[in-house]
Amino acid sequence: MKSDKKTKSKSPLGSRLALALLLVPASARVQSRNFTLSQTPAHGPHRRAEPAWNGQVIPGSNTTALDDTPFTPYFVPQGSESVDDTDPSIQYQPIDTWRALADTGCVQRTVHSTKFAHAAVTLSFYGTGIQWFGSKSPKHGIAQVYLDGRVAYEVDGYMREHRKQQRLFGVDDLAYGKHDIKIVNTGRKVGDSNGTWIDVDAFVINHGTDAHQFSAKQPAKSIVSSHNAWSITQTGTTGVAAMQLAIVSETHAIIIDKVEHNPLTIDGHPAWAALYDLRTHQVRPLTMRSNSFCAGGTFLSNGTLASVGGNPVVVDKTGAADFGDVNGLQAVRLFDPCSDGNCDMYENPHRIRLASPRWYNTVTRLEDGSAMIIGGSIKGGWINNGTTNNPTVEYFPPKNIAGHNGLAIHSPFLAETLNSNLFPIAFTLPDGLVFVAANRDAMIYDWRANTERRLPRLPNNVRVTYPMTGTGLLLPLSAANNYIPEILVCGGSAIDDTRPAYTMSANDPASDQCSRMVLDDAGIREGWSIEHMPEARIMPDAVLLPDGRVLIVNGGRTGIAGYGNVKDQVGQSNAGNPVFTPVVYDPEAPEGQRFNREGMPSSNIPRLYHSVATLTPNGTIMVAGSNPNLDLSTTAYQTEYRVEWIYPPYMFKPRPAYGGLPEKIQFGSQFVLGISIPSESSNVRVSLMDLGFVTHAVHMNSRLVVLACTLSDDRKQLTVTAPPSATIYPPGPGWLYVLVDGVPSFGHQTLVGDGANPPEDRGAIENLLRHSTPPPLHQA
Repeated sequence: MKSDKKTKSKSPLGSRLALALLLVPASARVQSRNFTLSQTPAHGPHRRAEPAWNGQVIPGSNTTALDDTPFTPYFVPQGSESVDDTDPSIQYQPIDTWRALADTGCVQRTVHSTKFAHAAVTLSFYGTGIQWFGSKSPKHGIAQVYLDGRVAYEVDGYMREHRKQQRLFGVDDLAYGKHDIKIVNTGRKVGDSNGTWIDVDAFVINHGTDAHQFSAKQPAKSIVSSHNAWSITQTGTTGVAAMQLAIVSETHAIIIDKVEHNPLTIDGHPAWAALYDLRTHQVRPLTMRSNSFCAGGTFLSNGTLASVGGNPVVVDKTGAADFGDVNGLQAVRLFDPCSDGNCDMYENPHRIRLASPRWYNTVTRLEDGSAMIIGGSIKGGWINNGTTNNPTVEYFPPKNIAGHNGLAIHSPFLAETLNSNLFPIAFTLPDGLVFVAANRDAMIYDWRANTERRLPRLPNNVRVTYPMTGTGLLLPLSAANNYIPEILVCGGSAIDDTRPAYTMSANDPASDQCSRMVLDDAGIREGWSIEHMPEARIMPDAVLLPDGRVLIVNGGRTGIAGYGNVKDQVGQSNAGNPVFTPVVYDPEAPEGQRFNREGMPSSNIPRLYHSVATLTPNGTIMVAGSNPNLDLSTTAYQTEYRVEWIYPPYMFKPRPAYGGLPEKIQFGSQFVLGISIPSESSNVRVSLMDLGFVTHAVHMNSRLVVLACTLSDDRKQLTVTAPPSATIYPPGPGWLYVLVDGVPSFGHQTLVGDGANPPEDRGAIENLLRHSTPPPLHQA
């Protein structure tokens, strides 16, 4: 699939790349905006090896230099089998219409080709999926793919460049059993194509097993209309593994992965980012330059999404080859959402970069609309340590704080919370300060004064940040409680993070503990209150619902986050015993009655490491991901591309609707919505939400502020008061839901604040550029 060129946004949020362009000299703009992955010098003598992620080597990995081997999408995941074009199980019909050719650029140096209409190839196989690899070129035409006798897909083999070992078709969600694939040359040309060739280089079969439910197709479940029951269905696939997820518009979500052999391709190689259409469930690959493995992210005050940090290029001792990506440790990637879905990523490491390398960093938006970037590691690894720790904070755009003038600022807290302190849990508080939790500890950080206030330690030695991953939320804020913040942290592990990895096990119990604390002086003196989930969870996702309740989903009962590090792994996963049933937490219910699983559906898709979940504009919860693997894998627990949708009971009730939401809402202002209420109730509530940037169970910037509202006498207008200040709701995108008797409307998007760029300190920007260098294409 070809990447569309970026078009000017027609969304109410307008064009937001002004920030990026302000940071880039005019002379550099055209060249940097037109950069494509194919222009990256991906191969040659400059390449150097970077140790594999987590120091692991998977079976079949190429441990030699790859300088003379061009990268292609062809790949055989663990648990799959490659069937070459010369295999006798493949039937070519009529045989005299096919040519068997020797070609050193093809798999096993052979390929079968035909230019004749109605020429066909068939293969019977047992398993849950199959991929077809072949060539694309100006001479290739259109083929039809039949699965089990039915047309499944039409493949366009035309491409202006000649590329071999391309993924032409794939399916990986078949019911376990025997299947047949048939490929027929239609004899049709495309566009300015000058040929009708199709070819077969190899098939890759995902055999699965009858016992591995996660490899069998999840049947779409009918959604039964019920006022009390929750429902779940599986619809759509992400194309790239969903390691990071954010809702970017009323119609699209962005999905970001690490560099690996994803089935979705762009420019002749696998993609590692995509736009997912929430209406059609179609995906479009995005152009990414840098390796975004374990990046953090936030929206800025002007609506631009900033993705920061990542991992170096990994070119050997791993299943992933060099895709033409560049070092992502200091990357800043900017994405300007637009209504037509034709937006793309923007990167320019020569002018826009972090001051220091960061892997597993957390990002929170501040009251001025800028991003504070917290912690991380200076290189990929697993449990953090003193040699890899990056115990600092920095800002985007850069700021001059405490005399550091755009450079990273040391944090004693992040230095003292080793070892499991990656992806800290952080939220901007209503007084403008920042709550941070890492390992077993927590603090409140005054970023302007660069001071830290330590909070009581989390109880019972439970660690809550990677790889002892728990999840955290800032509970709903409202004028009714004077916007006093309260933090909820759930799950994690009490494993001693100083133990050697070889003594830890994927069977070690996770924690069922939830810790809750009010962050005023009285609440801090009182400390953490403890509750217990119905089951233990490592790597849970906590999703705020428009009514203020929390849906806890995903994770495992045992083990810890990551892959390839501990004893008793399932496949490569450090965790096991997936939790398939969500639970709802009601923060306003009496203590002891806050957890409820009544009417909850169960999935049969494990959602472990690299899983995500988020609220969507229509009120459903999107659940995706799970990839506790070094690269694409079809063994337990497999790389998961299927998307599930959880439907709360309110989806089946008459729902309110509204119109007239301004493109921007200024702090403290009032605005009037036209409203349709499907009942006689006057129990109306307005929730302004930040749906967050989700990765590794960290829901960065997730937020709900209850807005004051007044219903008119004729019940057709609702007067709403915006948040009183930028500390209550940091300026940036917001989603507004109107609820009647707890039933929410569709959520519409607006910009909270004036939509201006976050402040730019030219001196700090230039000082950062002087004292840092663009990351090398390849880490030595």
